[in-house]
Amino acid sequence: MEQSPIALIYGTDTNNTEEIGKKIVTQFEDLGVSVEMFNIKDTDPSIMEQYDMLILGIPTWDFGGIQADWEDLGDNLGSLNLANKTIALYGLGDQFGYGDYFVDAMGWLYEKLKPTGATFIGEWSTEGYEFEASRACINGKETFIGLAVDEDQQFELTDERVEQWVIQLYAERSVEAA
Repeated sequence: MEQSPIALIYGTDTNNTEEIGKKIVTQFEDLGVSVEMFNIKDTDPSIMEQYDMLILGIPTWDFGGIQADWEDLGDNLGSLNLANKTIALYGLGDQFGYGDYFVDAMGWLYEKLKPTGATFIGEWSTEGYEFEASRACINGKETFIGLAVDEDQQFELTDERVEQWVIQLYAERSVEAA
């Protein structure tokens, strides 16, 4: 079964979120799946309605700040028609410097998109992270809504986490399509 292309849409100020996106794209390509990347700054959000699966990336700034290009879209995100779409989220943050707000922007993005009717996949265990609180936590503090990446404190774990997450997404997407 050939799968339709995935759109990976990210917002970034330092290019870290874009670099993680490129790693995700490479991993999917290794599995034979096409992923098209878009910077949200240069993209009309309605493009999300054209893909069956979306991977959305967002960094958290300082004390829970939302990346500016995503924040500018804010309430408009909830009006997108994403019913029958599958969304996976990844977020960047600093768990030691801002442990009370670790990957909060990913939780914000989830909250904005939840009313669209999309199905979310790619929950990620909080095991191996040290933080106090996160808006991105679900199931108590057991999982994040998506992949949490800490390029400041745990950059040496990023490649392995991305690889495992993409394999997980590939499997979950196949189950969704069945």
